[in-house]
Amino acid sequence: MTDLDEEIWPNLPAIGGLSLPIQQVSPVSLAYIGDAVYELYVRTSLLMPLKRPHSYHQEVVAQVRAETQARHLELLLPKLTELELSWLKRGRNAASGGPRRVSPETYQQATGFETLIGYLYLTNPHRLQTLLAEIVLVSATL
Repeated sequence: MTDLDEEIWPNLPAIGGLSLPIQQVSPVSLAYIGDAVYELYVRTSLLMPLKRPHSYHQEVVAQVRAETQARHLELLLPKLTELELSWLKRGRNAASGGPRRVSPETYQQATGFETLIGYLYLTNPHRLQTLLAEIVLVSATL
């Protein structure tokens, strides 16, 4: 834990009447939140043009799977701050187990990505939006 964490983001926003220092939230919990936030972001970004529900589902699954998240993380790494890298590493190191269909390294990268998303969602939504826009820009050119 760094002093910078406490200076910049001393407390989480009050959610359901609960306010905790960010340091008390585990990386796994942040990944849990980040997974939901990222899936909602992907679902929202794919709304237009209109499609059949099955098509939406296939596109969302393709974007939120561990392999894609790990690739997105590679794109973001050069743009991350020291503090963001710290949370990313905490999430990556906290990852254990995972599905058999992906390598442990890919699962760790995806968990780190989700931890970063969860951390930024709770502490700096503007920065989160900036990084998610980077993913969309770079992905569109691939």
